[in-house]
Amino acid sequence: KAEQPAIRVGFFQLFRFATCNEVLMMVVGSVCAVLHGSAQPLMLLVFGLLTDTFIEYDIELNELSDERKECVNNTIQWNLGPHEQFNTEGQAVILDIEYEMTQFAFYYVGIGAAVFLLGYFQISLWVTAAARQIQLIRKMYFSKVMRMEIGWFDCTSVGELNTRMSDDINKINDAIADQVAIFLQRFTTFVCGFCIGFVKGWKLTLVIVAASPLIGIGAGLMALFVAKLTGMELQAYAKAGAVADEVLSSIRTVAAFGGELKEVERYDRNLVSAQSWGIRKGLIMGFFTGYMWLIIFLCYGLAFWYGSSLVVDTEEYTPGTLLQVFFGVLIAAMNLGQASPCLEAFAAGRGAATIIFETIDREPEIDCLSEAGYKLNRVKGDIEFHNVTFYYPSRPDVKILDQLSVAVKSGETTAFVGPSGAGKSTAVQLIQRFYDPKEGMVTLDGHDIRGLNIQWLRSLIGIVEQEPVLFATTIAENIRYGRPDVSMDDIITATKEANAYNFIMELPQKFDTLVGEGGGQMSGGQKQRIAIARALVRNPRILLLDMATSALDNESEAVVQEALDKVRMGRTTISIAHRLSTIKNADVIVGFEHGRAVERGKHNELLERKGVYFTLVTLQSQGDKALNEKNAIPEEEEEELVEPAPVARILRYNIPEWPYMLFGSFGAAINGGVNPVYSLLFSQILATFSVTDPVAQRKEIDSICLFFVMVGVVSFFTQMLQGYAFSKSGELLTRRLRRLGFHAMLGQEIGWFDDHRNSPGALTTRLATDASQVQGATGSQIGMIVNSLTNIGVAICMSFYFSWKLTLLILCFLPFIALSGGFQAKMLTGFAKQDKQAMEAAGRISGEALNNIRTIAGLGKERNFVDMYEAQLDAPYQAALKKANVYGACYGFAQCVVFLTNSASYRFGGYLVRQEGLHFSLVFRVISAIVTSGTALGRASSYTPDYAKAKISAARFFQLLDRVPQISVYSDKGDKWDNFQGNIEFIDCKFTYPTRPDIQVLNGLNVSVKPGQTLAFVGSSGCGKSTSVQLLERFYDPDHGRVLIDGHDSTRVNVPFLRSKIGIVSQEPILFDCSIAENIKYGDNSREISMNEVISAAKKAQLHSFVMSLPEKYDTNVGAQGSQLSRGQKQRIAIARAIIRDPKILLLDEATSALDTESEKTVQEALDKAREGRTCIVIAHRLSTIQNSDIIAVMSRGFVIEKGTHDQLMAVKGAYYKLVTTGAPIS
Repeated sequence: KAEQPAIRVGFFQLFRFATCNEVLMMVVGSVCAVLHGSAQPLMLLVFGLLTDTFIEYDIELNELSDERKECVNNTIQWNLGPHEQFNTEGQAVILDIEYEMTQFAFYYVGIGAAVFLLGYFQISLWVTAAARQIQLIRKMYFSKVMRMEIGWFDCTSVGELNTRMSDDINKINDAIADQVAIFLQRFTTFVCGFCIGFVKGWKLTLVIVAASPLIGIGAGLMALFVAKLTGMELQAYAKAGAVADEVLSSIRTVAAFGGELKEVERYDRNLVSAQSWGIRKGLIMGFFTGYMWLIIFLCYGLAFWYGSSLVVDTEEYTPGTLLQVFFGVLIAAMNLGQASPCLEAFAAGRGAATIIFETIDREPEIDCLSEAGYKLNRVKGDIEFHNVTFYYPSRPDVKILDQLSVAVKSGETTAFVGPSGAGKSTAVQLIQRFYDPKEGMVTLDGHDIRGLNIQWLRSLIGIVEQEPVLFATTIAENIRYGRPDVSMDDIITATKEANAYNFIMELPQKFDTLVGEGGGQMSGGQKQRIAIARALVRNPRILLLDMATSALDNESEAVVQEALDKVRMGRTTISIAHRLSTIKNADVIVGFEHGRAVERGKHNELLERKGVYFTLVTLQSQGDKALNEKNAIPEEEEEELVEPAPVARILRYNIPEWPYMLFGSFGAAINGGVNPVYSLLFSQILATFSVTDPVAQRKEIDSICLFFVMVGVVSFFTQMLQGYAFSKSGELLTRRLRRLGFHAMLGQEIGWFDDHRNSPGALTTRLATDASQVQGATGSQIGMIVNSLTNIGVAICMSFYFSWKLTLLILCFLPFIALSGGFQAKMLTGFAKQDKQAMEAAGRISGEALNNIRTIAGLGKERNFVDMYEAQLDAPYQAALKKANVYGACYGFAQCVVFLTNSASYRFGGYLVRQEGLHFSLVFRVISAIVTSGTALGRASSYTPDYAKAKISAARFFQLLDRVPQISVYSDKGDKWDNFQGNIEFIDCKFTYPTRPDIQVLNGLNVSVKPGQTLAFVGSSGCGKSTSVQLLERFYDPDHGRVLIDGHDSTRVNVPFLRSKIGIVSQEPILFDCSIAENIKYGDNSREISMNEVISAAKKAQLHSFVMSLPEKYDTNVGAQGSQLSRGQKQRIAIARAIIRDPKILLLDEATSALDTESEKTVQEALDKAREGRTCIVIAHRLSTIQNSDIIAVMSRGFVIEKGTHDQLMAVKGAYYKLVTTGAPIS
């Protein structure tokens, strides 16, 4: 099938479910958004006029302070006399400024109020419209999914459907809700900002625009470099990750040879390069951030320098125009940047919609809710298969039924038997019309069932499955699922027939007892009987029993079987079973094999035929066993919840890097001071415009522009310093944590690795991600905090210094500004969490429905579940509508706060200028300093998602570091003694693996070996041979009983000491990805090993001559897991590795079983050499390897059934004798 593009839904198709009302809401919302978008540029116009007014006022003051002028009739004139009157534009200077400011304040308030309303409508209308559409999409999607044929569910996993219903639909929601409005608003601002720039002053606009590509190039390069460096860093870490993976996958080998500390060193060596790449990345990011700031300040300098020359020299612009143009372009650029994240949301939404809409449009092949089809008046109940061929849609290459022809007569009980996979259950599913056959047909009373109405057909059938599914409600309700209009008396009759009445009446709440999620509160037999009652309540013509008793113990089976025998009378019954007891008394037995019915007849007839049925009966016991070992899939457990770790503890791990953190904080502090300095320079420029002396004015403007350049250069260096210092401290911390974490992992007992949550994959991921996320809580976070604090500190000190009254007024607004900044950041992350909780109830219903779709289809209850689901959707929908209003109001408020602040402050500023002679530039200085730092504060508070993640990651890490292993590798505690003999005794050992507590592996093992003897274990797999070896190595401790080594209890012996005395050669020797010599040296990690020793060990292992024939001899790399070598070669390296540690005890775990005869001889010779003078335990299947052992112990089901030498055991003629003579493994 050709790859289709991932996004096949156009943007406007996302709105295909919108009604006229919703379209209207969206149109009005869009209009509001566009108007709102034009508000900011509009404010600039007001701002320009306001600046001009202030500057004019200041010029007049300057002129009045000139002695030669005076104020007559509200006009300023020279003192020469009336004929040469010199008018300035100003009216009464006296009234002037405060009146004007009041006017401006009203403008601001007006715009603010408009913004509030527009913001509210724009958001709430869009969100409401989206909520309605999403509600509809959810309903349509779920009801369509419930109508799909079962084959569709085979091909789509339930987990995937659940994700689609929650996440994917939420993604659509994000794409059609507030994001559209915000995008429109920002885009409008962008357009209007540029328009103002070009209309008011095209020259300056062009100059600014000309410089902007530099910023774009910087941003592009930064993204490119960061991506590249991240790749390099990951690649560098991949080496260390490979080491970790290799070590954790072969943890038993590492433990046996005591290589833990050596491995930690090797891991640490590989972390160095990852660390250096990380530091480079920090430096480069610092460099580019610095570069961006530098360019921005240079732009400021250029714009003001060129702009002021336009104002002062050519007088093309008023100072107000200069500001309008400059800020117009600035705001336009910023909004363009902010509009781009919305595009991502749109793309994600379209991607998610693709699959969902395709499902909604798909017509089910077997539509269970359709009204079409016949309903027969009388049903006899004859079922017949005519040459049916069938494949499952999920496995089209496997033929399940092959020309199956079977007739089931009405009123009879027919049993289907056959090996698993023969197509018995499939035949039953075809009767229920879960699937349609590829060829042939299934008929009921001679009618093809494809022509019958599905709901009606399924209502005739009662089915009891092997694993009955109960729904999470009361017993009575569960039985009612069989037939909706059933009376309580009918329920009681049905339960009596199903032998369930008595146990239900004994429960405290009787029929109102809740059965729990999936019937979890009930035992297997109880669930089964409730399911039978549910089937009986339908009063079915046809009863299908699919292994209805196989999952029960004998006691319940008898009860359930009795119930089934009662209800079979007078109905067409098809029973699938493996147990004889359930089949013997069937009227007809049909034997299945490879998708065909190969024989039919009564019990006795079939036994004589010696066919399928005969083999099943004779293998009855095996059949039972195979069935009872149902493949239990480990339930995916929830992540355990961890309390976020305290920051203090994270920082403790980072103490050695304090100089870096100090320098980083220093850089961050200077960076924080940049914003207020900017507002200082900005107001200083305005002040120059009111200077009357042109020369002084020019000089001042130049010096200010130079100052801009200086600030840019300084911030370039401090940004680099901050980036480098914090990335250095962060990377060192990451490396330290990774090392500690790895060290802690290798120190855990082996049982800990058996838990599937601690699989090598999971652990390596934890080292890779958790450790690097912890950085987020230290370096960069401190930088962020220092930055914000200095920013606000400097701004407030500066403002108080220049005008404390105005500052106090603005500070009243500061919390709101910070809030609005933080709020907007929060809004972008959305209200997803609340939605998730509201959706939980609906999610539970959909999850239950999808998981048990077969049962629901069999009972014909799809419609019920759809209704239940839709009822549950109401609460989240109401919540979404409420949210729309709250969200809209908050958004509107956040947007209008700045306008209100400005209106109040400029009005009060006007008063201060007039009454207290405050210089007007200081008004601008104070306002811009505090407003910019306030928004910066809001932004900073939004940069904390990493922080929370870091604390959780750290907590998970500390959990690992704090875990005390039950068998400690690193401790010096425990006995050590000098003359280690190698005397081993197992006394009544019982053991179960911690991950499989229900399977008793050792069950009272008693056996002893004297020093220098060889003990051989034989027995079928799973009898506990290898387990006993693991107890000796102390990978595990026995649950009961003791293992004595030289009379010392193994649990008291020092672990490294004990393991250093044991050499092990296992069936699949695990080699590490290094040279042959290094692999052999791995045998003894406690000392440096000379090459001579390696060679002598290799000679003993019959390995030397082979190694010398290789081009690189002992330096040959063996490849990952030793893949470059043959089995026999690997095995001999493993033997050399065991010999080199000169162990007192040698364990050979099926050391030769995987080899061909040729290699086996060589290896066997090597082993015989190695065994001399050592206590040896051999586990083997092949007799040749064990005949000459001192003691042979035959094990079965976890204990020794007979032991002695070869000859003694042959004389006893017991299990061992049988084994030798038949050559069969003992079971």
